[in-house]
Amino acid sequence: MKIIILGVGQVGGTLAENLVGERNDITLVDTNAELLESFQDKYDLRIVVGHGSHPDTLRRAGAEDADLLIAVTSSDETNMIACQVAYSIFNTPTKIARIRSEEYIRYRDQLFHKNDAPVDYIISPEQLVTNYIRKLIDYPGALQVMEFASGKASLVAVKAYYGGKLVGHAISTLKEHMPNIDTRVAAIYRQGKPIRPTGTTVIEADDEVFFIADTRHVNRVMEELQKLENRYRRIMVVGGGNIGAGLAKQLEADHRVKLIERSETRAEALSQQLEHTLVFKGDASDQKLLEEEHVEDTDVFIAVTNDDEANIMSAMLAKRMGARKTMVLIQRSAYVDLVQGGEIDIAISPQRATISALLTHVRRGDIVNVYSLRKGAAEAIEAIAHGDESTSKVVGKAIKDIKLPPGTTIGAVVRGSEVLMAHSETIIQSDDHVMLFLLDKKYIDQVERLFQPSAMFF
Repeated sequence: MKIIILGVGQVGGTLAENLVGERNDITLVDTNAELLESFQDKYDLRIVVGHGSHPDTLRRAGAEDADLLIAVTSSDETNMIACQVAYSIFNTPTKIARIRSEEYIRYRDQLFHKNDAPVDYIISPEQLVTNYIRKLIDYPGALQVMEFASGKASLVAVKAYYGGKLVGHAISTLKEHMPNIDTRVAAIYRQGKPIRPTGTTVIEADDEVFFIADTRHVNRVMEELQKLENRYRRIMVVGGGNIGAGLAKQLEADHRVKLIERSETRAEALSQQLEHTLVFKGDASDQKLLEEEHVEDTDVFIAVTNDDEANIMSAMLAKRMGARKTMVLIQRSAYVDLVQGGEIDIAISPQRATISALLTHVRRGDIVNVYSLRKGAAEAIEAIAHGDESTSKVVGKAIKDIKLPPGTTIGAVVRGSEVLMAHSETIIQSDDHVMLFLLDKKYIDQVERLFQPSAMFF
């Protein structure tokens, strides 16, 4: 696939790294020549120096025969104009734009279509992060929650703790503990290294376990791996930007939410916008303020300002003062693994959430969901099977007969409203939504080919 990426910030750069090894022809466009050259030194890709929305720049980048334009510059307006130019002048088939402004997103249905702003897919990092955090709050104790098939099935990552019923036992005993609930352990990471689970694999304390289940049964499965945590009720949010405000808006009806914002003007505006949230003007690293607002009674302390260091320090302070759980937004990907696991329970990378959403639109075959995991090394994907036995490599076959690449497992199949855990005898039918886990994403092209029906299908 011939792909043009506009903007080599954290998102554009990380996306290029993810795609360059997947038989894609990548061209990076940016005004920063030095930054572009550093990427060209490391990866096999083309670079073009210039403004991404200018027609001549796009022509030099090869827009005349590009399959996909991904506009992820820091300017919403540049991204929108670039998509317009790509559509009007070069007839580029697929155009994706990162849009951060709440104003544009609010009117997306009126704005983003061929007759106005021809953007095929909108990526809103703030919205993605807000939804991501919301899922973590809905499932106390989860490290990651990924939904498939419109929320019917979920892949959940949890840490196995001493006291969990399954710790010290083989995976096969899950069936004995929960005879009426079907689930699959898709992957285990032990001391950072992947283990492909079998029925005889024994779960150890501190294992990071990825399991897939019908969404209705997730809490019950989590209870087997760790002592089930009480529902989060008291939430403290630090930072009144789009993420903090959006999160408070979503949570305030069912939770007791306090929001701390440094800017007096912004704090006043939020106090008008939010109906049930207590808004405070102040600094979250101020010990006195946290004491006054009883941080020790907080179930989750969530720091989502645009300052990594401030987020980390305020969360560490809150934890030491008695906050039950801490979640921190971290822009620098190098920090994520450094801080997670001590006083910071969950480090959230907006880049990783954004990359997952972008990859969904880049993958070949009918792949409708992609989640990038383990710093991009692994992936969880949802693919739809099409065709019949003569036109498809998967339809009509039992899972044991499908030639899956190394380290790839099928976790579940969603058929209509039914969630089926994948067993060796399960036969894939046309229009099934198939959930796969790839320990090594270098085999993604083989998975794509599996789910691409032959030309006879069309």
